[in-house]
Amino acid sequence: MKYDFAVVIPMANESEDFYPFVSSITAVLDKLECGKIYFVIDKVSKDDTLELCNNLSNSDKRFVTVWSPENKNVVDAYLRGYEEALKNKHEFIIEMDAGLSHNPKALPMFLRVLNEGNECAFGSRFINGGSIYNSTWRRTVLSKLGTVLSNLLLGTRMYDMTSGFQGFHANIVEKFLAYNLLSKAHFYQTELRYLLRNTCYAEIPIHYRAPSPSVSKKAIYNSFIVLFHYLLLRLKSKAPVIN
Repeated sequence: MKYDFAVVIPMANESEDFYPFVSSITAVLDKLECGKIYFVIDKVSKDDTLELCNNLSNSDKRFVTVWSPENKNVVDAYLRGYEEALKNKHEFIIEMDAGLSHNPKALPMFLRVLNEGNECAFGSRFINGGSIYNSTWRRTVLSKLGTVLSNLLLGTRMYDMTSGFQGFHANIVEKFLAYNLLSKAHFYQTELRYLLRNTCYAEIPIHYRAPSPSVSKKAIYNSFIVLFHYLLLRLKSKAPVIN
């Protein structure tokens, strides 16, 4: 079955893993015989990633390079990619990380789940069949703790609140693009899952490779600020929701 889908991927300093990653995702596109990839690149990237992406886009029209120098953080990169995919009227839009942190072989499962009536498909490392590997224990604990705290304080019930592999119907993307998201870093995925908690969603087992051993203090600080912002709104019975 062919799907009208797009994959949004922020790209920064990816030259080392560029060809293995592109080879893996191209194999999936070839098998599905459909799909479009949007590489979003900004000034954070200091190597030749932009050139590599442009060369690929020129030779394979399934790959689109989006140069977005105005981005201030990784959340801007994700949203810029969503805007581009939405503008081109794709039915399903999926976000994933580059550098083989997320396995492109999981894409067909996301598409199947979205096609079965779910508005959102959230990747989960903490359900049966999911995993984290090549990671430090600190990074793993931080991810699990983020999920526990979010579920406890925000009233969500997901197994994984911090994964960045997720997909949506286009109408859901349109709605959260119109919302003023507060996150500037890693908490962005948690914020989205919280806001979309009342949609029809499914969690999908994924395997995540964490090449970065830690998360910056600035990102952690922003996470707590946003988390407690939504906690206060919940305590005041003013919890926002997107559905």
